[in-house]
Amino acid sequence: MRTGIVVEVSPADQVRLQAVVTVRNSPQKHVWRAQIVLLTAKGHGTAEIMRRTGKAKTAVWRWQERFMQAGMDGLLRDKTRPSRIPSLGSDVADRVVALTLSTPPGEVTHWTGRAMAKAAQISLSATQRIWRTHGLQPHRIRQFKLSNDPHFAAKLRDVVGLYVDPPAHAVVLSVDEKSQIQALDRTQPGLPLKKGRCGTMSHDYIRNGTTTLFAALNVLEGRVIGRCMQHHRHQEFIRFLNAVEAEIPAGKQVHAIMDNYGTHKHPKVIAWLERHPRWIFHFTPTSASWLNAVEGFFAKLAKQRLKRGVFHSLVSLQAAINRFVADNNADPRPFHWTKEPEKIISAVRRGHQVLDSIH
Repeated sequence: MRTGIVVEVSPADQVRLQAVVTVRNSPQKHVWRAQIVLLTAKGHGTAEIMRRTGKAKTAVWRWQERFMQAGMDGLLRDKTRPSRIPSLGSDVADRVVALTLSTPPGEVTHWTGRAMAKAAQISLSATQRIWRTHGLQPHRIRQFKLSNDPHFAAKLRDVVGLYVDPPAHAVVLSVDEKSQIQALDRTQPGLPLKKGRCGTMSHDYIRNGTTTLFAALNVLEGRVIGRCMQHHRHQEFIRFLNAVEAEIPAGKQVHAIMDNYGTHKHPKVIAWLERHPRWIFHFTPTSASWLNAVEGFFAKLAKQRLKRGVFHSLVSLQAAINRFVADNNADPRPFHWTKEPEKIISAVRRGHQVLDSIH
C-alpha cells in the first residue's frame, strides 16, 4: 500500500460493500470497486489487490482515493467527463433558429433536418437538439380557417346558448350531412393484428359507389337520427326533415342547428320551414362548421367504422352505417359544451389581427 493511504471502513460500509460483492445483480464495475476497498481495509498491498481484482495499479489507487474522499456513494457513482466534441456556442443556436424561421432556399416549402445541418454546417443531431430545445418543428403544419362572418359573435352566442341552456319543452338538434362516403373494397385481403406486427391494408381499392348520411344529433339525449341517401340535394334534405319530424313527439318545439350549405337555405326548404312552425333553424357562422355538435359524431364514425372498413357493395356500407348509428343510440351520451363564447370570440379576433399585420 502507498504511504499515507489509510482506508477506514465502518461496520455499516462493511455491510454495504459485502452486499455489493455478493449480490448477483450488482454491476461488475461496482463489484471490483468494492473488492478493492475491502482488500485495502484488510491490509493487502497494491500488488496483491491487483492480482485478485485483475485491475491496473492506477485503477486501484483511484478507487482507494475515491472511497477516502466520497465514501461508499463515491464508489457507486461515476464522475462526469467532458465531451470530446466541443459544445456549440449560443451564436450557432441563434443562427439555426433564425434560418428556421426564414424561407428555405430553392423550390422547397420547409426546412428538413439535413438541409438545415448543411446550411448551418453542423451535424444533424445538433440541428435536431437545437430545434427540440426551442420548440421548433418545421416538418409539421396545422390547418386553420377563420370565419369572416360579420355576425360571427351573435351566431356563436345563439348556438352555444342552445347547447348550454336549451329552452324548456324543446328539442335541440344538430343537423348536417356527411356526403360522398365511399364504399371501398380492398384489392387484397389485409393481414390481421398480431404480437409484434400491426394490421395491414392495401393502399389501392375498388370503389363500389358512394352514399350520403343525413344525421340529426339530439344534443340533450345524445341519440342520432340517421338516413343514408343516394344524393345530396334539397329533395333528400326535405325527406330527411320529414323523417325527423315524424320521430319527434308532438307539442315540442324543434331548434335545428346547421351550417350554411346551400341545400339548407333552398327556397323549397324555407317553404317547408314555413309549413312547420314549430321548427326553428339556427345557422352557424360561415367557415365555422366545427360549432356543429354532430361533426363529432361524424368524426367518430369515420375513425372507428369507415376508415378501415371493407365494403363489397353500397348496400353493405349503408348497413354498416345503420348498425353504427344503432350502437350509438343503444348507449347515448348527451353533448356537453364547455368552451366560453367570449374566449372563442377573443381568439378569432387575435387571429384576424395577426393576419392583418402579416398582410
